[in-house]
Order: sequence, then C-alpha cells, then structure tokens
Amino acid sequence: MVVRLQKFLADAGVASRRASEQIILDGRVTVNGTTVLQLGTKIQPGTDKIAVDGQALKPRRKLYVALHKPPGYTCTHRDSSARHLVGELLPAEWKMLYSVGRLDRESEGLLFLTNDGEFALRLTHPRFGVRKTYCATVEGRLEPVVLQRFVEGVADGTDLLKAQSVRLISANNTRSVVELVLAEGKNREVRRLFASAGLKVLRLQRVQIGRIKLGELPAGKWRTLTESEIKSLLAQI
Repeated sequence: MVVRLQKFLADAGVASRRASEQIILDGRVTVNGTTVLQLGTKIQPGTDKIAVDGQALKPRRKLYVALHKPPGYTCTHRDSSARHLVGELLPAEWKMLYSVGRLDRESEGLLFLTNDGEFALRLTHPRFGVRKTYCATVEGRLEPVVLQRFVEGVADGTDLLKAQSVRLISANNTRSVVELVLAEGKNREVRRLFASAGLKVLRLQRVQIGRIKLGELPAGKWRTLTESEIKSLLAQI
C-alpha cells in the first residue's frame, strides 16, 4: 500500500500530520537515504527506508481496542481536574491510545481507543454517519410525544439535536428506560435531548457502535477488535 510521507510519519508517532509536514519541509526526513522536501511524496511502508534526523522509522502497529468505560472516567490523556482517566484501564504500553469520540465523565459503556487517526476520523465525522446506540434511564414517566420530538429534532442554541430512532423499553411513575440511536454524536447530545424536555438522566450507557455491541464485556475491562469487526465498521461508511 502506497501512502503519503506525512501520513506515515504521523502513524509512526513522530508528530501530528501537520507537524510532520513541517518536519519534511525542514529537511529532516530521508527516503532511501535521500532528503525529501516535497510534501505529498508517496512511499511504500515496509519497502522504503524512512529516517528522521538520521533515525530509522518503522511502521507502528495499529491497535483497535473496545473498552467498557465505567462512570467517573474521563476520555482524555491529561486532565488535572479528573480523578480517573480511561488510559488507567489499559496496559501501560497502550497509554498512548486515544478515544474514538467521547463519553462524558458520568456516562458509561462502549468506547473505542486506537492509534489509527484515519479510523478515528471515519467513525466520528458526521459525514460518515456511523450509528451509535444508547440506553438511557431517566427520572419519571416519559410520554411518547416527547420521543417523537427527539426524532423530529430539537433546536438547542445553534445545534439541531436529533435521534435517528427512539424506543421506549419500559416506563413507570418513577423512571423510564429508553433506547436511542444517533448518527452525528454532538457533544452530550443524548443528555441535551432529555434536558430539552425537562427530564433528568439517571444513567446513560452506550451499548453499540455500528454493528459492534458492548455485549458481556465487564465494566472497566477491554478487548481488541477483530479484523472482521474493524472491516465491518469501515464497510458501513
């Protein structure tokens, strides 16, 4: 597979793709012993010999992890105000993985982590519309008319919050359990939808991304995605 040089540098962990472009322009990169200054130069990983400042690079193994995020964990590498970070749940050598999208601190459920920027982009950018399924427990009895508004769309500031589908699983005078499917995943979108109806979310769990389900994965535990699962996610895009 032929790739652009700056993408190879980014995938190898040298720097972000934009910063890698500057490294190339600074004359710090050689391909097969020759300094390359041209952005967009294409190379063959595993065949061409790439070096930065004379140090040979190897393609970095790409990792794809499914984690059952518990409540109370923050989806960032660093946050001085956070008590716990999701990286603490992974092996020490995988601390460099970053989350594919986010779940807010008190939300729980299925979260992907990877070092593959292209994979992360394709699963999170709105234009690809990867569907994510949530199970929400809210305070009080939820009426069907509210669910219909969620599907039609709710204006919140400059955002239009909208669920692809909503299903009432159970309801009584104390609480209701609702399944929602979203395609865009705006910041705290599920919580904001319920807040627009004056409803308090007691528990929010993401149970599925694309065709991949949380299943029986225990809270705080992880597993690597299989090759077929990775392909199934990208095939939906």
